[in-house]
Amino acid sequence: MASYAIEELMQHLAARNLHPKLAWLQSFLSTQRPNTALAALKQTCLFRLLATDITASLDPPAASVLPADILRGTVQSRSLAGPIICQVLDIEDIGQSRWSQVEAIEARERGEMTKGREIVRVIEPENDDSGQAAAPAQSKGPFKLLLQDAKGLQIYALDLQGIDGLNINMSMGVKLLLRDIEVRRAVVMLGPGNVQVLGGKLDALDKPWKEGRKDRLIKAANAGGDTAG
Repeated sequence: MASYAIEELMQHLAARNLHPKLAWLQSFLSTQRPNTALAALKQTCLFRLLATDITASLDPPAASVLPADILRGTVQSRSLAGPIICQVLDIEDIGQSRWSQVEAIEARERGEMTKGREIVRVIEPENDDSGQAAAPAQSKGPFKLLLQDAKGLQIYALDLQGIDGLNINMSMGVKLLLRDIEVRRAVVMLGPGNVQVLGGKLDALDKPWKEGRKDRLIKAANAGGDTAG
């Protein structure tokens, strides 16, 4: 069953351009019940894989990682067909000043949100069992991201058009699938047609990133870099 399951999982994940290391798959299977249905096994495996650090869990073909010389800033433009799997290590809203972002964070901490020019205090219903607070209004960017491929190479990327799923409230470690991308002077240009958000996150990265975001914004603004765009 183990070898059969590994082969089935490999095919299932490869169809999504994910190529896990054999050791990772074997470790995953060792935590599952022997009589688990294959459909459930595939779903759980995909979920677990998207929650890993891809530098430790994936063994992608050469076409699914960034070229070793991609950071050469002297190259004005180049195209990469992909598909390339990356994980998001950082995202910055460069469409708003850092101080305005700090003020928005502090307003949410006070339980306030803006409605037009009004400030509305958000009160959580006592009987609300949804477990979700009201979502804050999301900026449309543009955004600057720090991406990392499965070989550990890190590169900056720009989302200038607004891509569903990419915003400052996203989880750090989320996995992206890139196709037919343009790289301009060592910066990946992202667009709705060449990015697929696969989901997932890295708990070890996500929590400290969110908790430290306000302090990072304040530090950067005080350093004299408080500009928008």
